[in-house]
Amino acid sequence: MESRGSHPPGAGGQSPVAAPVREPVQAPSHEGSWRFTAPALDSSVPRLRHAVRDLVRRQGLVPDEMLRNLLLILSELVTNSVRHAALLSPEIGVEVSLGNGWLRVAVEDSHPYRPKALDADPGQEHTGGRGLLLVKMITLEAGGICDVEQTGAGGKVIWAALPLPVVFPRLPSI
Repeated sequence: MESRGSHPPGAGGQSPVAAPVREPVQAPSHEGSWRFTAPALDSSVPRLRHAVRDLVRRQGLVPDEMLRNLLLILSELVTNSVRHAALLSPEIGVEVSLGNGWLRVAVEDSHPYRPKALDADPGQEHTGGRGLLLVKMITLEAGGICDVEQTGAGGKVIWAALPLPVVFPRLPSI
C-alpha cells in the first residue's frame, strides 16, 4: 500500500505524521490531503481502514463516534470497489482531506459504472446492495454530503464529506 500526503502552503512539506511548527499563540494546522493506494483485493479493505484510522487519530480533531462512522463509510466504499470494479481497476485510491471544517473521504477506481444506492427493500429479498444506502444515510444523518463523480480517465470517485465538530477552547477556571 502506498501513502502520499500533501499539505497547504506553509506546512514545510512535512509528512502527514508531523505537525507543522507554529507560533505558540496559534493552533496547529491539521489541514491537508493524504492519498493511499492499494490493490483491489479483499485484504486491502482492513489495510486501508487501519491506515485512515491511524491518520485521522493523529490529527486529533475527530470524536470517536465520527471516526467510527467515517471508517464504516470507507469500508463500504472500498468493498464496493473491490467487488464491482476490480476487473477494470486493479488498484484503488483512497483520499482523505481535512479542511474548512470538513473531513472528506473519497474512493477512486477505474470502472466507469456509476452506482446508485438501492431503495430500502421492505420484503428483504436482496441480501446485498445496501452499502451505498448505508453510506448515504450515515452521511446525511451527520449533516454531510456524498456523491459520485466521473474522473477524466473514465473511472469514478465516490466521496463523503462530514462536518467537523466545532471545538471551543477550554477557558481557565477561576
